[in-house]
Amino acid sequence: MKHSELIEYKLRGEKITCLTAYDASFAKIIDGAGTDIVLVGDSLGMVIQGAENTLAVTMQQMIHHTEIVAKPCQQALVIADMPFKSYENAGLALDNAKSLIAAGANMVKLEGGSEHQDVFRLLNSNNINVCGHLGLQPQLVVDSSGYKIQGKDDIGAQKILDDALLLESLGVSVIVLECIPRELAKNVSQSLRIPTIGIGAGSACDGQVLVSYDMLGITSGRLPRFARNFMVGKGSVRLAIESFNEEVKAGTYPSIDETY
Repeated sequence: MKHSELIEYKLRGEKITCLTAYDASFAKIIDGAGTDIVLVGDSLGMVIQGAENTLAVTMQQMIHHTEIVAKPCQQALVIADMPFKSYENAGLALDNAKSLIAAGANMVKLEGGSEHQDVFRLLNSNNINVCGHLGLQPQLVVDSSGYKIQGKDDIGAQKILDDALLLESLGVSVIVLECIPRELAKNVSQSLRIPTIGIGAGSACDGQVLVSYDMLGITSGRLPRFARNFMVGKGSVRLAIESFNEEVKAGTYPSIDETY
């Protein structure tokens, strides 16, 4: 999949599917099941390394995981997260983004809006495809109490919409919306020419992403309400992933009970 196809998906009303992968085995299964995007997420800090948050993930770790995930992907678009403190200024961001692209990523993802507009502008001018991330930003979360719904009040909602429009104007290709009310996500999605990919943001988004460990029921502890276990009733990981893809494409995931 090419990044330019993302807008085509939105124009024809086809939902975009995205799952995280951190190693070659999972990447090969996810790619083979026809998933549109494989995200090398800094969530590896939590699901792979066992940390409480994503903050300790390093640039070298992201390069390593991007290399091993990208190799088996034959059709999926590979997006790699820019980890915490890897884009504190535009020059640093450009160097780190180039490293992830060199490792095999087709696109890089970074959190935030107007506070990073110089970064988004420089990456775009250097022909680096970028995915934005608004709403809940895990790199701003210090402990579990920080995982809260964003954009619940008028000021917060307007900030998310304004940032989304800004990112679009700066050449961002797609925006992840995390943990925001479904009506806000619908408004943002309808206001943009580029697609949105939701995680805890409702079915009106142009696509859906889940942490693969969550959707396979591997993650221990309390899961967010939007994390459905697709392994239930399935005989294999491949079938569970195919079920996720089918339900996203059909618009039956997430359900109303899996949104805010």
